[in-house]
Amino acid sequence: MKINGKTKTCGLIGKPVEHTMSPTIHNTLAKKLGIDLVYVPFLVEQNLTAAVKGAYALNVLGMNVTVPYKSDVLKEICEVDSLAGQIGAVNTLVRVNGGYKGYNTDMTGLYRAMTGYGIKIEEEEVIILGAGGAARAVAYLCVHYGAKKVYILNRSVDKALSIAEEIRETTGKNCIEAMALQDYTKLSEEKKLCIQATSVGLSPNEEEAVIEEEAFYQKIHTGYDLIYRPTNTKFMQLVKAQGGQAYHGLKMLLYQGIEAFELWNQVQVSEALCDEVYEVMKGEMGIEE
Repeated sequence: MKINGKTKTCGLIGKPVEHTMSPTIHNTLAKKLGIDLVYVPFLVEQNLTAAVKGAYALNVLGMNVTVPYKSDVLKEICEVDSLAGQIGAVNTLVRVNGGYKGYNTDMTGLYRAMTGYGIKIEEEEVIILGAGGAARAVAYLCVHYGAKKVYILNRSVDKALSIAEEIRETTGKNCIEAMALQDYTKLSEEKKLCIQATSVGLSPNEEEAVIEEEAFYQKIHTGYDLIYRPTNTKFMQLVKAQGGQAYHGLKMLLYQGIEAFELWNQVQVSEALCDEVYEVMKGEMGIEE
């Protein structure tokens, strides 16, 4: 592409950023839509305040935010979308007068990916494995989109309790319950949606799952793992072994990027183009499905 004084700049701030797939998503979209935009990763070792102010001073159109800054960046922006405010984490900054407005397209991207697979949250009983930042955001998402019941299962039940109490206070809804991992036996036999929101299953622990007992997976009709590499985690294998459907998180990564691109450029990306970008991502990662 030709870069000149009219080229818009977007990027990613975080630590680390070396292995991000975001440039593939955004630069492919810009090329296919004929938008004069370039997307680059920015390693921010420290001083997030200077990074955000510097980006605004340099006329950067928008940025994605990755670990470890998704919560800290809230202090550096002038506006925040209501869902991102509830979740307490931002992954997309959109330039507005005087600074940036923050959004959480991680969760809307997850919702879009799941609905694309025919998975619904509304009126579902949902199990969330884990009680870290990702699990907290997923719990907010499930409550926001009308889950009938949300169970947060975690090794440390105190962390799960903290999330459940916070969501009850913030949303006024009482559909969320915290449980220790081993207490899954107390769940009803009605089959549920399960979202795997821990790092268990990532390299070098590909052969591990948070829960490995067959009895747990007999309660699951659909499993969604936020991990996208490997593309067939032990969690997914266990879901499928008990007759359930299972999906990895690469489309969540795709759609969080798509939604950020749409916010920055005020465009709608077609599903056909989403599919094209997804194929490019799989090609770069050497994934075959």
